[in-house]
Amino acid sequence: MAARLDRHQIALYFAAIVLGLLIDAPSLRVLVTPVLGALLFLTFLSVPLARVRVNARFLLALALLNGAVVPVVAGVLSAPLRDDAVVHAAVLLVLLAPCIDYAIAFTGLAGGARAELLAATPLLLGGQLLLLPLFLRFFLGSDDVLSVGPFAEAFLLLIVLPLGAAFLVQRLMPRHRWARCVDSAGNAGMVPLMMATLFVVLSGYAGDVAGEWRRLALPAAVYVAFALAMIVAGTAVGAALRLPAPLRVAATFSGVTRNSLVVMPFALAMPGTLAPVVVVTQTLVELTVMVAMVAVMPGILRRISH
Repeated sequence: MAARLDRHQIALYFAAIVLGLLIDAPSLRVLVTPVLGALLFLTFLSVPLARVRVNARFLLALALLNGAVVPVVAGVLSAPLRDDAVVHAAVLLVLLAPCIDYAIAFTGLAGGARAELLAATPLLLGGQLLLLPLFLRFFLGSDDVLSVGPFAEAFLLLIVLPLGAAFLVQRLMPRHRWARCVDSAGNAGMVPLMMATLFVVLSGYAGDVAGEWRRLALPAAVYVAFALAMIVAGTAVGAALRLPAPLRVAATFSGVTRNSLVVMPFALAMPGTLAPVVVVTQTLVELTVMVAMVAVMPGILRRISH
């Protein structure tokens, strides 16, 4: 069954996206953090955590992409939004934050170096905490939109707890049958849980996006342009640093994917109700882009490898 799901995972993800767009269920928003945490637990569980090592050039690629290239691309592309202060702030908020969650899962699905991206996650989050207020102050003239609390909560629920649980299960697998059963169930459940995550996120927020489509058309175009620009930038930086093909894929996913779900508490704290919808619009665009990347990256990976 698991092998069959893996073979048809792209079609299944598209089906989950379409279903989530068709079913408007705001009540499901409370499930976003739990399903994302469960997805990350299975992702961490599939990686040999005790043997993870990070390539120094890969870390340099992540630093260049997320610390130098992304701010320039985000600043340039968001410039037409300056007349709408809330939309402009929300777009910058989400585009300036590198992804620390489902980028890892999609990287693995595309044949990229999931373990190395996983190992770099604490550094990416630390970079966000340090640089995001500075970037927002530079672009907006204020960093009042940020506080440490929401980031600390997201780090605990989406990184520390799933990572600690996965490490514990891996350590107990040689001696305990139940731990091996959890590992087997995790391998079989990755595709269904990814589908559930896509459905919950989209059905929870897509209705609000549809209701504000006129104000969201330009931000959506910015998100598409950002994703395309970062695919090119990620590939170019990976090639310039002569990264192996799996690390190039991982670096590209890190540049493209943004921390929309983790920055949601900041968007909710902004004036009015539009900012969270602007952030979720990025999620809609990004999920579609990532599913497409999973479909095409293996072919690109094979060409790079030869």
